[in-house]
Amino acid sequence: MTSVFQAVTSQSKLYSIDEFGVKNYKTRFVAFLCVFLMAALIFSFGAITYHAEYGADGATIENFGDALWLMIMSSTTIGFGSQYPVTILGRTMVTLMFICGVGIIGGLGALIASKLLGFSDTNVKNRELRHQNEIIYQKLLELEESINKIQLSKDK
Repeated sequence: MTSVFQAVTSQSKLYSIDEFGVKNYKTRFVAFLCVFLMAALIFSFGAITYHAEYGADGATIENFGDALWLMIMSSTTIGFGSQYPVTILGRTMVTLMFICGVGIIGGLGALIASKLLGFSDTNVKNRELRHQNEIIYQKLLELEESINKIQLSKDK
C-alpha cells in the first residue's frame, strides 16, 4: 500500500523536493482532498444506505438526512444510536464508513497537528544544519590548505 501511495504522489506532483532533499507536501491541497473525499464518501455511502434502508422492517433511517447523519456519526465513530442500519447493505456501508472515516479524519488531524506544532520542521532544520556544517567544513579544509601553503612558502 505504501508503494502505491508513493507512486500516486510522485506522479501527481503533491510534493516538491527542496535543495536538502526534503519532500515538502502541498498540505493545503492534501487537506482539501481529505475534506472532499470525506464529503463524497458521506454522500455516496449515505445514498446507498438510504436506498437500502428505505422501507425495510424496523428501519430507523426514514429520510436522506437520517442517512447522512448516520454516516457522519459513523465516520467519527461517535454513533449515538438514534439511527442504525437493519439491512446487510446498510451495515456494510456503516462499517466501511467507520474504516474510511477514521483513516481520513485521523490523517487530516495529523496533518493539522504537524502544521500547528511544527513536527516536520525539526527534520528540515536538522538537514539545513547538516548542509551548513558541510559548507563550514569545506571552508575549514580550504583554510587549512591555504595556511599549509603559506607555511611551506615561508619555510623555503
